Amino acid sequence: MTLIQLNYFLSAVENGTFSRAAESLNVSQPTLSEQILKLEEALGTSLFIRTNRRLVLTEAGHRLQPFALACITASRQGHEAVQSVRTLDGGVASFGTFGTAHHYFLTELIADFRREHPNVRLRIVGYNSAEVAQSVSQGDLEAGLVMIPVKERNLTVSEPVWSARVGYISADPSRLKGPKTINDLASAPLILTEARWRTADPIRRLLTQRAQKAGAVLDPIIEVEHQQTGFELATMGLGDVIATRPIIHQLGFQEVLGWVPIEPPMFEVFAFVHRHDTPISPATRAVMSKMREHLGRVQALYADISDSTTY
Repeated sequence: MTLIQLNYFLSAVENGTFSRAAESLNVSQPTLSEQILKLEEALGTSLFIRTNRRLVLTEAGHRLQPFALACITASRQGHEAVQSVRTLDGGVASFGTFGTAHHYFLTELIADFRREHPNVRLRIVGYNSAEVAQSVSQGDLEAGLVMIPVKERNLTVSEPVWSARVGYISADPSRLKGPKTINDLASAPLILTEARWRTADPIRRLLTQRAQKAGAVLDPIIEVEHQQTGFELATMGLGDVIATRPIIHQLGFQEVLGWVPIEPPMFEVFAFVHRHDTPISPATRAVMSKMREHLGRVQALYADISDSTTY
């Protein structure tokens, strides 16, 4: 039993004769008659009583009709569902990005995307980069924007799409004199964020590697999960944080906190990731394209600020 045979069967029911059914389907009558005969042979019974004037359904034909209709309808709906995703007329884009993306561009990105693709649903989550990479690796998300490198072996990593230099941030001007080395950080009153991820967080991992090479130990006085919390504590003079300079402005702390670079230079570098064995849907590709635009604007916004100047 095939979909073609069921389609021919339903057309014969609707049109009443094989000749009119064949004409409506733009096939020859012998072709249609042959396929219906094969369907009857597969089922082991006749579906029509063939009269000189009009086809009449047998009891078997009556019983088959609703199931044939359901099969053809499901087939058509399945095709339409796939085509809607392929042409951005529907479907869901699932994407993960870093947790502070909403401070930079996320709201505007979503608004732009919805204006251009109103029939596509969005699922965008903001996690630590390690968590995003893990979710993409496990198939929970189609793609993500993460800080590189990543440890998952089954991910394809794009070229870098955004970077920002990492520095030392404090409310105390006396602690903002000159660049900071790893030894300086080892003796500083550090507030480290991403407490849950620790060594899985790319910046924490890089800092730990530098400390080990220098024979130093980073021993934060406070560990918190969220970057916002770390900055708020720093404005109260309870410790200093490590982060990129743009986030100071995005969070609104530029009047209270200053920034100096870490030496040797350290950067947060972000790239897109997706599973190498799974193609990305057009909807998620459209999200990535829109994200490139917004990331470019953020990068340009801070491009004219010297890395050696404190706030």
